Amino acid sequence: MSDTSNTTNILKKLLADRILLLDGAMGTMVQQYKLEEDAFRGERFRDHKHDLKGDNDLLVLTQPKIISDIHRAYLDAGTDILETNTFNATSVAQADYGLESAVYDINVQAAQLARRVADEFSNRTPNKPRFVAGAIGPMNRTLSISPDVNDASFRAVTFDEVKTSYIEQVNALMDGGVDLLLVETIFDTLNAKAALFAIQEVFKTRGQKLPIMVSVTIVDKSGRTLSGQTIEAFWHSIAHVNPLTVGINCALGASDMRPYIQDLSAVATSYVSCYPNAGLPNPLSDTGYDEKPSTTSALLAEFAESGFINLVGGCCGTTPDHIRAIGERVREIEPRKLHEAPQDRAFFSGLETLTITRDANFMMIGERTNVTGSKRFANLIRGDDYQAALSVALVHVRCGAIILYVNMFDGMLESEAAMTRFLNLIATEPEF
Repeated sequence: MSDTSNTTNILKKLLADRILLLDGAMGTMVQQYKLEEDAFRGERFRDHKHDLKGDNDLLVLTQPKIISDIHRAYLDAGTDILETNTFNATSVAQADYGLESAVYDINVQAAQLARRVADEFSNRTPNKPRFVAGAIGPMNRTLSISPDVNDASFRAVTFDEVKTSYIEQVNALMDGGVDLLLVETIFDTLNAKAALFAIQEVFKTRGQKLPIMVSVTIVDKSGRTLSGQTIEAFWHSIAHVNPLTVGINCALGASDMRPYIQDLSAVATSYVSCYPNAGLPNPLSDTGYDEKPSTTSALLAEFAESGFINLVGGCCGTTPDHIRAIGERVREIEPRKLHEAPQDRAFFSGLETLTITRDANFMMIGERTNVTGSKRFANLIRGDDYQAALSVALVHVRCGAIILYVNMFDGMLESEAAMTRFLNLIATEPEF
């Protein structure tokens, strides 16, 4: 398998030498154009049966000059890594607009637009190369949370459907010429794992690898993702892909994000990124957010001075003025230094991290959630009494089990369906 080792090595050197700049919000900039339905449709989708206003990803096909101009504005502000306008460019997300068939074209065109503008700036200043990151959003369907209040095991989409949708997007982004892949605004770690699994499959099929960037969203001051994970547990969930960068974006402004970027910086063995919102939402503001460039840049400069970050930018509400101000404030600050993971312990991630060291005592493992090892559990599963089966697991946890061993392999069962349903139930049970 070939590796874009030259690009990877250049980026690693840059990230170690100085704090790099990501761009800011695409949606914020698009809103300033006050586009109506006709602008989103363009000629190609003039007779499309669904309303298209609000589908910003589609603008790469119908209003490419606007998207290129926004990219150019961010590059003028000092951006090193430019994101493609593909946050919702998957078949799952585009199904809301009836545009599943346009997904490949959206991603290829988005990558090519960003590529052309980035290359234009790189050619002007060869000593400061610009890079294009293929933006891969979280989707509008979640794998960890049921949308049906009456059935905690129900999911509106399957892992395989999500993975397949991401495979299409990743292939198209790579066909369009991106330098990196950015899995971002992660609120559900299982969705992110589907995206990362899809990326690995595409790499294997194409015989080509790109650097991977990962960015999670902490939804409030609880310090957890929407699916319930702490920032440390999230890192251990995705560390196996050895991302070039890992970071936090969206949901919070920089001031509320500080403790979580500090925690991530302490455990991550990758370079660390941070691109917050411009403070808290304000629908009366022109950008939808109140925080001025001077405020955002000062907060991120403090992160840099504290040794937390290697890559900074902006999310919702940020503009080229924010990125320019951030760049000016962090220009002379040393980037965070990489460190290696401890070799004398094992990490397991659920909603929180389980760390096992060499001097740890025995760990309790609950083994009765096993159709071949527990007749009672097997009968409950065969009898479709999943709530009672869940109580078996609950007893283990209450008695001190740290890990549950779950086995559904039985000739009388649809094992895959049974395992999926049971694990979905566990995922929504607070005591687990």
